Amino acid sequence: MSNFQFINAYTEGQLGIIVLNRPKVLNAINRQMVSEILSAMEEFEVDDRIRAIHLSGNGRAFAAGADIDEMANDHAIDFELRNQFKDWDRLAMLKKPIIGAVQGFALGGGFELALCCDLLYASDDAEFGFPEVSLGVMPGAGGTQRLTKLVGKTKAMEWLFTGKRISAKEAHQFGIVNQLFAKEILQEETIKIATYIAGQAPLSIRLIKESVNKAVDTPIEEGMHFERKNFYLLFSSEDQKEGMKAFQEKRKPIFKGK
Repeated sequence: MSNFQFINAYTEGQLGIIVLNRPKVLNAINRQMVSEILSAMEEFEVDDRIRAIHLSGNGRAFAAGADIDEMANDHAIDFELRNQFKDWDRLAMLKKPIIGAVQGFALGGGFELALCCDLLYASDDAEFGFPEVSLGVMPGAGGTQRLTKLVGKTKAMEWLFTGKRISAKEAHQFGIVNQLFAKEILQEETIKIATYIAGQAPLSIRLIKESVNKAVDTPIEEGMHFERKNFYLLFSSEDQKEGMKAFQEKRKPIFKGK
């Protein structure tokens, strides 16, 4: 792996592990950190040994928002010329599954990063939220879009208009979070889940992710057509032959991602 300043990234079996690592500022997200997250994920993306990515934060928070000091004096043209959110757009294009584990705060940009995960788990004392309105701004890395698609218009409006904190219980109730764990076992349990997913057929996982994401943004007829093509495509893979043969022979399949 590359050497990074604001994250730790390493492999563990078939997992790519990324840990946000600015604990003194509750893992506040600056532009360099986003670039490093993307770089690590793209390295994992092209590594055939890695089949899933686990994302978490070091210390008392997942990420307590964007680094305000970095952007307080920016202007609109600065963002346009820098193409401020280009790395966030590339995160959304990754094919491998991303499993997030949130402890403590996931606020602002930290919440947006959490919403980029395909599966999201949290400690039972975690808090989420978009406090941008209190700073005279709004989410800009997909927060209004992903939250609305998850919880619906009126609830998203309430949370975004007020900047209200969302408890772990509420996040679970509204489908933002898959499951809650005691903070002492969050990492252990989410690594287990990520490891289990990494043991599944990689091509199946990839095309399932594509198909579910397609379902979010398209009419059902178009989504069904997309799903069907991916279903057909998997029957040209070695993993399909291995999976069904293993079932017939009552043994565990050995998937190769081919």
